Amino acid sequence: MPATSATGPMSVELVAGGLLLEVVAAGAAVRRLVLTDDEGEANVVLGHADPMTYAVNGGYLGATIGRFGNRIAGARFSLDGMEHVLAANENGNALHGGRVGFDRRQWEVQDQGPAHVRLGLHSPDGDQGFPGALEVTVTYSVQPGTVRIDYTATADRDTVVNLTNHSYFNLDGEASGSVDDHELRLSADAFTPTDAQLLPTGELRQVTGTAFDLRQPTRLGDVVASDDEQLRLGNGLDHNFVVTGAGPRHVATLRGRSGRTLEVSSDQPGVQVYTGAHFDGTVTGTSGTAYAPRAGIALETQGFPDAPNQPAFPTTVLRAGEVHASTTTWRLARER
Repeated sequence: MPATSATGPMSVELVAGGLLLEVVAAGAAVRRLVLTDDEGEANVVLGHADPMTYAVNGGYLGATIGRFGNRIAGARFSLDGMEHVLAANENGNALHGGRVGFDRRQWEVQDQGPAHVRLGLHSPDGDQGFPGALEVTVTYSVQPGTVRIDYTATADRDTVVNLTNHSYFNLDGEASGSVDDHELRLSADAFTPTDAQLLPTGELRQVTGTAFDLRQPTRLGDVVASDDEQLRLGNGLDHNFVVTGAGPRHVATLRGRSGRTLEVSSDQPGVQVYTGAHFDGTVTGTSGTAYAPRAGIALETQGFPDAPNQPAFPTTVLRAGEVHASTTTWRLARER
């Protein structure tokens, strides 16, 4: 059963067919995604054993990330000639919205039913240094084999917005060990290389002839083991890929040893692929298992990192009175 607190539901469970999605109000985070078929049951996302952890320090696990996902160099940017200084929280840069990002907020459950929940958040003007008061919603809805995530945001001043979900997937089950034997295919002809601080250099590098060519299904363990300076900088994959095309389209297909597959679609220009190098056994999962390196892979559909400081990147500016809206879909199945 979903948990409750004095201020409202702590978590909500959505059910459709053989799929159960648990969403935690703290961080508007996905805690469990349980798939059931004739071969058994598996939770295919990493999540904290104690739901209360999300309200204290969730470590981005499954969370809704904002106001700006990924990194902003020097924790500052200029918009229309005005410089804005942000809350730095990683090597002098702003990561995932700053010291108190949306992942650390208690979201309000605004509407819910058996197969959907809408959560809302008010981010005041100047929050973590960002201009404008922002009203944000994220709606999770489920159908058999499908999870859909819809984001909206409006502001009363011009600002920047980059919302994403930070779930880590392990299609063999969240307690099954590393995702090295998973295969990943991306609809991406280019990626954005980084410097030693994992900030984009501004280059759009073609994947042809590199370890980043994932246009055909490729074993993740082989990618991580490749001799490539970019992989050494990220201790594996921790890079934004340029998704081919525009509008709602295929982003990624992930396949586990179990035959379970995840197809990610989105209308966003990029996807951050992160192979979870930081897991070191200090996070205990929903099954009681301690997560080791590469226990899961994140596929974060997004605007490009540091876009406010990179004029050649797709814009992440949200003008006052306009509506930011984006959708990401996860389709799950099992290949026989």
